[in-house]
Amino acid sequence: MNNVPILIEGNKSAAQVTNDVVSPLNAKPGKLWYVGFALALTALGIGIVAGAYQILVGIGTWGLNKTIGWAFDITNFVFWVGIGHAGTLISAILLLFRQKWRTSVNRAAEAMTIFAVMCAGIFPVIHMGRPWLAHWVFPYPNTRGPLWVNFTSPLLWDVFAISTYFIISFVFWYVGMIPDFATLRDRAQNRHRKFIYGLFSMGWNGSTRTWHRYEILTLILAGLATPLVVSVHTIVSMDFATSVIPGWHTTIFPPYFVCGAVFSGFAMVLTLMIITRKAMNLEQYITRYHIQVMCKVVIATGSIVGLAYITELFVAAYSVQEYERFAFVNRMTGPYAWAYWIMFCCNVITPQLLWIKKIRNHLGFVFALSIVVNIGMWFERFVIIVTSLHRDYLPSSWAMYTPTKVEFAEMLGSFGLFFTCFLLFVRFLPVINMSEVKTVLKVGYEKPEDHKRVL
Repeated sequence: MNNVPILIEGNKSAAQVTNDVVSPLNAKPGKLWYVGFALALTALGIGIVAGAYQILVGIGTWGLNKTIGWAFDITNFVFWVGIGHAGTLISAILLLFRQKWRTSVNRAAEAMTIFAVMCAGIFPVIHMGRPWLAHWVFPYPNTRGPLWVNFTSPLLWDVFAISTYFIISFVFWYVGMIPDFATLRDRAQNRHRKFIYGLFSMGWNGSTRTWHRYEILTLILAGLATPLVVSVHTIVSMDFATSVIPGWHTTIFPPYFVCGAVFSGFAMVLTLMIITRKAMNLEQYITRYHIQVMCKVVIATGSIVGLAYITELFVAAYSVQEYERFAFVNRMTGPYAWAYWIMFCCNVITPQLLWIKKIRNHLGFVFALSIVVNIGMWFERFVIIVTSLHRDYLPSSWAMYTPTKVEFAEMLGSFGLFFTCFLLFVRFLPVINMSEVKTVLKVGYEKPEDHKRVL
């Protein structure tokens, strides 16, 4: 009996794959796309206006104070960096481990990574208060005398990590697009499109030598990108772990942040893929099997995140540090307890529902759960940052934080930027990696005797 799952339904030919993926790019998008794009563009516009106002007036437009110097801005920064992790995981690590199911979702996940890192990079820049001086964070030869960056600062580590992450992810995504650009070039009816796709295809001719070099380059980039999955969010976690703030100063943060990033990233991939497969009639390419596998990754990483929460509580209770104990008691019972329990329910309890096969097979439930997970992961970052800061060592330094309309607008703007970029991506570029999907078309259709005959 053949137990290999069918990855691409419909027993399609290579020509059918090309037609199915390319046809939506040549046709006018449906009403659903226009509605989504209008909403995303509106949200982006609101964010741009709020950002411009904040830069003009100053950081005082935010709800920060002398005790809570980080809040919505760094919460959104860490959230968006985490969202980008699933793309690199699907692209690089699963490629190295020869996981064939990745072929239908890797293109969209890679694009999601790039857009999420763009959204993440906005918040540290505007937090500077003088974003026109943002280039000062790069250590290049300058005429500013002895004024150089502080290489011992975790915030500078972020600059190197995020910029490297963006460059490698973008190159990986672009290199994977080259064969498909050549396909679009050869099928283009419009002279301008033919020129643009031809320019980006970089003279691809489909020869054996070209394919051989392409595959070698892909593996090299996968090897470079794989350490980034671990290193980038590890460095982000060190922004907190290298401090002496109770609730931050812990060695569990690096693996905890990495697993949480993959957890939230896969939840966002599920959200986008469920919408994309329906809106672009790609149900036979992004199948229920793909949804099920991604749900299992969410269960695994969600369980690790739950274990990390319990480990934090145990270490705080077991330690002799009264400040550490207070930090976690305050999280669970203090003024921001509502945020802690939203985080705990969304990230620990809700993903366990995916153990039930009927729920994993119900796309509506999976879609709702993926959104709930990302809500929970946003609150996780909020809880870690705000609840650890608002109760300082001295009661005289205790303060509360209330976000302002400007902060909400800028957060909305980041979501607007993300979805605007993603909708433009699915409109003008193939959301399915045609060249890789064609290599797994017959997976699950072969009979066991076919393999014996070949042997």
